[in-house]
Amino acid sequence: MKRLTIYIILLILAAPSCTERVDLTLDETYARLVVDGGISNDTGSYRISLTRSADYFYNEPTPRVVSAEVSISDGSITYPLRETEPGKSGLYETDSTFAGRIGETYSLNIDLDQAVDNQTHYSSSCRMMQVARLDSVQVSFQPDWGPEGIWEIKVFAQEPGDEVNYYMFHYYRNDTLMTDTIWKINISDDKYFNGSYIKGLTAVYINNENKWEAFKPGDKVTLQMSGITKEYYDFISQVQISGFNIPFFTGPPANVQGNINNGGIGFFTAYSNSWASTVVK
Repeated sequence: MKRLTIYIILLILAAPSCTERVDLTLDETYARLVVDGGISNDTGSYRISLTRSADYFYNEPTPRVVSAEVSISDGSITYPLRETEPGKSGLYETDSTFAGRIGETYSLNIDLDQAVDNQTHYSSSCRMMQVARLDSVQVSFQPDWGPEGIWEIKVFAQEPGDEVNYYMFHYYRNDTLMTDTIWKINISDDKYFNGSYIKGLTAVYINNENKWEAFKPGDKVTLQMSGITKEYYDFISQVQISGFNIPFFTGPPANVQGNINNGGIGFFTAYSNSWASTVVK
């Protein structure tokens, strides 16, 4: 028994010596233009963000693409965008009176001051789809779902039904956007309610364990329901799937497909909105 104890102690002492530091050397990749932004049918200023892709272990903020000429066109009128901080921000903004029209196809054109991946011109296009008009929304609590319950935001609206439609949902609590990253966006198609009245479909689930997101009596809850293209629906799906792979160290099943030409990555989208609010009782 004493000999066995000595062997165990020696094994424990020897275990740390089996750990070896491994330094990974990853190949540097070429830079690509990254485009993020879109427009809707609501009047307001819309931003297009331009950055360069960076290596995995790049320890600085993502490089901004500045001093570009950016515009949006509906085929007859061209709307120039201005850089919010000329030569610094890489954020390009429409006039505050801009509003898109449902059914129109909008083109984004980008001309760079300096080439990215040997390209100075990039473009994209997206059609602004229709959206179901919200009649109302309802907030309910399911105490038996999960350790501390689940909140639901339910939709009441007439679905158009003339074609396959795809929807995106954002929600606000007391006028603060809660779905502030692409990982939190909820999306759906109309496979099971095409052309029907949507009576209490759950569009958003909120876990009550996260106290910052959970609702309290008196909170104002606003739902933004947006009509999007199938391409943007697929883009969001691919991005969200790529962030939740199992095993955790696997990559996405394929490259995420955006709609930027000449090797650019990201997405320029056009979408239509319908809004409804309620107060948590």
